[in-house]
Amino acid sequence: MLDARNRLVRGDDFSSVIRGGVRSGSRNMVLYLYLASSGEDSPTRIGLTVSKKQIPLATHRNRVKRRLRGLLSSRVELMQPGSRLIVRVLSSADGIPSADLGKEFDALLRKCHHLYEKRPRQ
Repeated sequence: MLDARNRLVRGDDFSSVIRGGVRSGSRNMVLYLYLASSGEDSPTRIGLTVSKKQIPLATHRNRVKRRLRGLLSSRVELMQPGSRLIVRVLSSADGIPSADLGKEFDALLRKCHHLYEKRPRQ
């Protein structure tokens, strides 16, 4: 479970990450990453979204969210302080083993970091 200080919950926060960060997607999920300046010491914050349109059954949506929260809670301390991350789950993630979701998340996170480094400085 993610600590309250590591949760991204406000709509404005979601919007700023989506508009100001980088995006990388795969078959089962899409990640949006916004890295704070290197001097920022605020905690990493993660938002998770699983839409009813993607996974219609509430029990399946909640199961996917629970599994992802477990994966994310073990990785949150490894992320750069002050970073913001949104995980948007797609319909194909329902029924995927947790280990595969974890591998896919790690690969997407590496890809997002790479895209962020290639991004022109503002």
